[in-house]
Amino acid sequence: MNAHADKQLPNRSASKDTSETTTVSVSPSYGESRLAQALRTSVLHEDTATRERARFRAQQWRQVLSGIGSGSLTVGSRTPVAALPAWVTPEVVTGGFVTGSVTAGGPLLPYEEEAARLAGVPATRSELFAHFLTEDGLARLWSLLDSGHYEVHVPEEAALATVAWLVRAGDFDAAAELVTVLRPFADRLRFLPRPTDRPRPAAGAVHRRTVGDAAAALARRRPNAAVETQREALTVWAPFEDDLLAHRLEAASGTPGPHWHADGAALLARYGSLAAEHTRCTKHLNPKSNAAILLRALEEELAGRALAPRLAGLLRVAVTSMVAKRGAPGSPRHARLRRVQADQAALPSHHALAALVLRRISRLDPAGGTADVDTPLAPVDERESVETGLPVGAAVPTAIGNCVRAALSAPPEELVARGVVPSAEVLAELVPQLVATVTADQYADEPLRTLMAGTYCAFRNRRSLLLMNLQHQVRIEELPWLRAVSAHRNAAAGAQEQAEEALRRLGALAVSAFPATVLPNPLVRELSHLGRQAELGTPFVEELAADIFMGTFTPKFLVAARIAADLLEGSLYERYYDIDFARLRRMAVMQAVDSAQRGRPARSAEEFARLCAERAGTSGPSRRPAVNGKVIEQAQILTTHNLATLAARVGITPAAGWAASARDCFDVVCRLVNRMAGRPTLSTIKDTAYAWRQMLFHISLCQDAERAAVLEWIEADIVRRPPLVQARLAPALAGLRLVAAGGSFGADGTGERGRARRLLGWSTDEHWIRADQALK
Repeated sequence: MNAHADKQLPNRSASKDTSETTTVSVSPSYGESRLAQALRTSVLHEDTATRERARFRAQQWRQVLSGIGSGSLTVGSRTPVAALPAWVTPEVVTGGFVTGSVTAGGPLLPYEEEAARLAGVPATRSELFAHFLTEDGLARLWSLLDSGHYEVHVPEEAALATVAWLVRAGDFDAAAELVTVLRPFADRLRFLPRPTDRPRPAAGAVHRRTVGDAAAALARRRPNAAVETQREALTVWAPFEDDLLAHRLEAASGTPGPHWHADGAALLARYGSLAAEHTRCTKHLNPKSNAAILLRALEEELAGRALAPRLAGLLRVAVTSMVAKRGAPGSPRHARLRRVQADQAALPSHHALAALVLRRISRLDPAGGTADVDTPLAPVDERESVETGLPVGAAVPTAIGNCVRAALSAPPEELVARGVVPSAEVLAELVPQLVATVTADQYADEPLRTLMAGTYCAFRNRRSLLLMNLQHQVRIEELPWLRAVSAHRNAAAGAQEQAEEALRRLGALAVSAFPATVLPNPLVRELSHLGRQAELGTPFVEELAADIFMGTFTPKFLVAARIAADLLEGSLYERYYDIDFARLRRMAVMQAVDSAQRGRPARSAEEFARLCAERAGTSGPSRRPAVNGKVIEQAQILTTHNLATLAARVGITPAAGWAASARDCFDVVCRLVNRMAGRPTLSTIKDTAYAWRQMLFHISLCQDAERAAVLEWIEADIVRRPPLVQARLAPALAGLRLVAAGGSFGADGTGERGRARRLLGWSTDEHWIRADQALK
């Protein structure tokens, strides 16, 4: 959430989790504004494809508003569509709103129609459902399971294949129970997997884009209008202007050749042909251009008319300026210039090189990534030069290469090292591919592992709902076909240890590669899933949305704070943020005792919420996002927002060590502050404060000598930064020195008579880092 100012936001951030909220009314004004925006784009945008997408979005928002108005949609519920259970995948639009449609619904897809044709049954989903429960239908599903030649795009498409597997495994009771659950929806939901020509890619490597995605991106590349215009100017119009000028200089010499008039006529005819064929460069059409003046003068002379005084004057100026600028045609200076321009014009176009790379990757599997991106991006060889006309040795430009590099299939560590994964958010997109493999390895049967891996990846494409009343998003374990095969889990040895190792690996990678970044919610969900499998008791917490936060947290926030207390007591982090870890421990004990007495877990951590509000200087939930943001930030401080859980429960250590991560964080802080020329954006201030908090955590886990060295390095590094960075960070650095030396901030977060300040991200007043005095 990028809100810091005291104002009500029109929407919540779609990347934030909303499961930690209590009852709040949702105004239809947000949907109405999105509909209006889509309608404007559908009419006014210049691009046809963009207008078509906008029309589709507009129709979705009409469905949302109609459903809310009729009462068929319940905003904030885990079951927002009437008569549909939570496990059905709804169509979700921006903000977590549902349209009332389901992703596995709609008209039959071509592969379903083909299945009906082959089965000889009417092309309806209910008839298909019935057929695939027959002996012939089950045999077809068993064949798909054994070959692996199928895909699961939405989780429901794995349901009938799961039934078939259960029948073959002899678990008839589970199969019958699953059929009973599915049958009421057989007429409207797609329960069949999609046949393909190839099996699921091998496990272990991940890719950001498929080869097919890369090919589509290359195919969309068109000639660059500006570059091609310049190429035309250099290869067509520059030589013509040279010939035109040389012809004029011949006349100016006083002794034009006998063919001067014939050559002039040929030049005019040539101009007509060039102008008709080469239309990118239009400079010659400007009547004030040198070429146009020379052409007009030539036309007049060939017609036998004397030049008007004005045209004669313009002609003299044009000839003089052309010779002065480049030299006379044929002169050494002119020849050198034209050679350089010819070499420039001869450079292959990006469009042509993209077409070559597209041809190279066309032989690869479009449905997966590729382990080799170097061969498709090699320079042009002799054979290709003959076939395409491209010069031998021409290198593939970086922009084109990046399209293919995004399809690199490799361990995530390699993708990070090669820059294919530039952020924690992108890493979060890839992690489900690995987690799916770990999850599926809980099953001993290989066809079942493949089916479950496909189901997991499809489930992770499910968009989050806007939820209220402390509800949580639907978990994969709630899918009926997952429950049906649950008895067949844990057959593979070491599944728990494998999940723990994957959790440690991914957690360490995220913290090592992006030490200054708060773990994005999609990544938190994957780590939580692995933590449950590994049974490590890892309370991973999400980043909450300030605009609909209603002042409370689930118990796991207090558990996470207790872990931070055990890890960081007596640390620089504790002193900097003035945390009473003993009080947090007492709260955690009281919560555990209360849950034991009630015989059920608590639904919320009210004492923890009150502590966060107290530390934020607020009296409770507010309609002001900035107030809520301050409370949420205090929860992040007390829990370290998953860093303590990763370090203490999972046992991660950054690849280069905590000290190196701390230095990387400070570098990010300085780069963010360097963007603050003028009036800093509120989102940049927030990101700066979060990176600063991560830095303090990393410093606190250093050994004493390392910690002292990092603090000394920070003092030496800041003097090399731009004056703007030094000025903006001066109060924060003074605060760090104060606490490192054993001092403390006052109740208002300042020290040393206001010169030292605690750096936080959210503020209901003017943030001190934005104030003019920060630069004095």
